[in-house]
Amino acid sequence: MTDVVIAWVNGNDPAHKRKKAQFLTGKKEADFDDVAGAARYSFTGEIYYCVASLLRYASWVNKIYIVTDEQDPHIDEFVAHNFPENRIPIELIDHKVLFSGYEQYLPTFNSLAISTMLWRIPGLSDRFLYFNDDVFLAAPAEEGMWFDGDRTIIYAERFPTIWARFARWAKRVGRKHKVFGHKDPMLNAADILNSSYFYLFPHAPVPMRRSWYEKFYAEHPSLLDHNIRHRFRESSQFSAPTLFYLSAERDGLLEARSPKNTTCFFKPSFKKKNGYMERKIAEAEANKELKFGCINSLGETTAEEQEMFKKWITKRLDIELT
Repeated sequence: MTDVVIAWVNGNDPAHKRKKAQFLTGKKEADFDDVAGAARYSFTGEIYYCVASLLRYASWVNKIYIVTDEQDPHIDEFVAHNFPENRIPIELIDHKVLFSGYEQYLPTFNSLAISTMLWRIPGLSDRFLYFNDDVFLAAPAEEGMWFDGDRTIIYAERFPTIWARFARWAKRVGRKHKVFGHKDPMLNAADILNSSYFYLFPHAPVPMRRSWYEKFYAEHPSLLDHNIRHRFRESSQFSAPTLFYLSAERDGLLEARSPKNTTCFFKPSFKKKNGYMERKIAEAEANKELKFGCINSLGETTAEEQEMFKKWITKRLDIELT
């Protein structure tokens, strides 16, 4: 039995903007997309594609949880229209539920803090997949793609910490702001476990096990506290999935498969050359091994390219936006 947990935020919501503004410290967090820039919270309907892909391609899912902060994506009407026979329950989980007993760290605008606490959802299955709301399945998927008995399956490659450390140094040279990218929290997790490598996984579904986190944080409460106390992303934070993967590997309970050709990663922006979206869609359509997709910062591109992606994804998932 496997559940899915989706972290979602509507950063366009005026109430959310006001709440976030109260906790900006004057260190210009909002100027940096890797910390608290608007692109981290923008919403252009991605949650609908994410949920639709699960209902279309993964009917074996036991339950879908949408984690949010006093917001509601109003997804019931969309599901009823496109999947009238849907049997997978969908439940909203507020941050207050995740952070019960740690309310002093709320509100939080930090995806690393939130992912650290997902295992605390009441009733969550031991096996669950973590989706950011901009991730979607791109083809039919089986539960066995991620779990095989006690073994967890990931689509990732080993990445030496020495190279990650060099990349971190290089991108920070000459900058006052400590750039905190995709690999950095993975590197921090590897350092915690004294590992010379970590598994570099793409923007795709992330398999996790509730029981492992419950045991690990019971034994290392200070690590949990450190990772959830920051309201915005902070350079000392670690990747919770990376901790799990390295530990599971040491216990002989991890299988790493090549991520090659599994994911189509869209990252459009106003700065990209004309034709970017058309090229990426063509690549996705030509890839017969494609399993997952991610549309990152869709709101940071032109209306024309947004419409192009919408037309492609709705056709691929056979849905209508209500």
